[in-house]
Parts: sequence; C-alpha cells; structure tokens
Amino acid sequence: MSDSRLGEAAHFAFARHETFAPRFGWLHKAYMQVKDDPSAFLAEDAPVLFGVGKNMVNAMRYWSRAFKLTREHYPTDGARSKHSFPTWEARWLLDEDGADPYLEENGSLWLLHWWLVSSRPAAKSHAPTWYTAFHLAPFSRFTVADMTQVVTRHVNFSYKERPVEASIVRDIDCLTKMYARSSPEKAGSPGSYEDMLACPFRDLDLLTFVGTRGKAEWQFTSGQRTTLPARVLAYACLDYAAKFTRQANSISVARLANEPGSPGRAFRVRENEIVMALQKVAADHPQLDLTEAVGQRSLAFTTDPFVLAWDVLDEQYDFVSRRPGFPTREEWAAKFPRLSEAAQKELTTSTDTNETLFEEIA
Repeated sequence: MSDSRLGEAAHFAFARHETFAPRFGWLHKAYMQVKDDPSAFLAEDAPVLFGVGKNMVNAMRYWSRAFKLTREHYPTDGARSKHSFPTWEARWLLDEDGADPYLEENGSLWLLHWWLVSSRPAAKSHAPTWYTAFHLAPFSRFTVADMTQVVTRHVNFSYKERPVEASIVRDIDCLTKMYARSSPEKAGSPGSYEDMLACPFRDLDLLTFVGTRGKAEWQFTSGQRTTLPARVLAYACLDYAAKFTRQANSISVARLANEPGSPGRAFRVRENEIVMALQKVAADHPQLDLTEAVGQRSLAFTTDPFVLAWDVLDEQYDFVSRRPGFPTREEWAAKFPRLSEAAQKELTTSTDTNETLFEEIA
C-alpha cells in the first residue's frame, strides 16, 4: 500500500530556495515590502527594493511562503502572475509593532520552524523535503544519500510528477546548512564566519555534524530544549490538535510526541518534555487540562483548540493582538481579500493534480 502522507501534508515544491537558507532580516524585509505592494517580488527593481541579488529575491519569496507568512494568488481574474499577500500571522509577528519583527527571541525561531514543517487543511507545508526529514525519515543520523533515498521514496508514493534528483539533493544540502553549523574541516575556511552567522535557525541546535573528513553525516539532536518556551510548545500542540477538530475534545500526549506531523517530531522532544510544558501552561489556562486514564496521558481542551492556541501564544508576547489598532483576522482578510481566495484554492486543490501553486520569477 502506498504511503501518501507526504502528498497529503505538503505541496510539490523542490529547490525553490536557490540554495539559500533563510537569513537574518529576510522575513521582516519581505513582509514590509509586500504589505504595501503585493507585487514587490515581481518588480523589475526588486533586487534594489530588497537589497539583495535576484536569486536571493527568489529565495526570500519562497521562504516567506514556506513559513506561511505569505499566500500567493492572482491579483485579478485573468492576471498572468501571482502576487504575494501577507498573512495575519506575518502581521502579528513581523510588523514594527508585532511580536518580534527582528526575530530576537529563540521562541520566534521555534515558532517559524513549526510553521515551516507543520501542515493542516488550507495551510499545507511548502517544504516537502523538510517535512520528510523531520516527520517521515526512519533514522536520526544520515548522509545526503540516505535522506535523498527516503525523500525520493515518499515523493514517488505521493505525487504524479518527479523532481530531478539534483533538486532533492539541493534541498537536503540547504536543510543541513539551515540547522547545522559548519563541519569542523570548514570552520576556518574563507567565508565560514559569515556562513555561521547567516542563518538564525542554527541557534535551535536541531541538527549537528557528526561525520568525518571523508564522510559527511548529520544527526538530529534530541532531549530537553532549554530555548523552547513552554507556551510555544503548547501552541504547537493545540495547533496540531486543531488539524483534527475545532471543538472541545482531547488528544493523547503520545500522539503529540510521536505522530508524523506532530510537535514531538518537529521539535525532537519526548513525551516528558511535552507534559512538563503543558502542565506549566495549563496552570494558567482553565480551558486546558492534562488527564490520565489507563496509563495514557491526554491534553483535554474545553474550547476550539485553534483559538486557544493563539491565546496561549499571544500571552507569550504580552498579548500583541490586544494592542490598540491591531487588526483582527477578519479586518486583515478584508484588507487582503485574495488571502481567503488563496486558502480556498489550496483547500480544494487535489493532492494528485500537482498544480503549480508556486510560480518561478521570470
């Protein structure tokens, strides 16, 4: 029986990053441009607007979408190119009066990592290689060849089209650069210091180089995440629960820790770490409770877990959404009506059509 989990969780999108891992300042800069002009990525002077080369503009466009900070849709019926519309989440996080526009807190990086490798209806992942590596790969230690084989197998099960193998290899190379610091033999090479500083997600310590000079290998780390705030982890747990229900219900901690697509796999944390975080958050939120029956612990919630997730996350950042003048989701959707159209289009697009939801920039 074929394994279609990747096709259900992620769009067909490979090597869209132009080999560039996301860099400091990119996401804020991209948001500030597209909130005023959704066609900014398509402008002839885009490299000047964004202050980077043309290939980096393409990468910024991809990462903004992959982190669910933009959605793309045609601005008018009959238009030939898609524009990038900023999501309410981008407004909440990256605006000058947002939660953390310059990503100074590690909790914000963990949050973005979750948005990158999580999937729910109308908000699937745009990074299938990343999704496979964190959620579907059967090992924690790997070479590029190992991971390429696993991604290829899931791609073959999930999509009608096939990317060239070189595209998958470029994705895996980008993934290792994004999360792992330079290998020891490259530590003193020209540009290595700039390379070390370039990508903020290395601070999460999710991946480490464990190879030798003759054999490059990496390993996902595990254990207690001291930089992962309890509320961010609780948010991810509730966000994951909202994938299955939008009503009062419960979900087992075992599922939150071990299921493909779960926070446990995304953050590489075990059940005990999840329980500790949920206990801490539940103490301040009567709508949450940790229960135990027949030796199985569960997270119970008495209201819509999606709404509760955002209440918990907003509290982590001193209630950003309650500040004067901050737009509601409805007000933001009214400002950018193409956002809801893009979401509906994504929701109704079949996983086996492989419609191109991401355009290349000419």
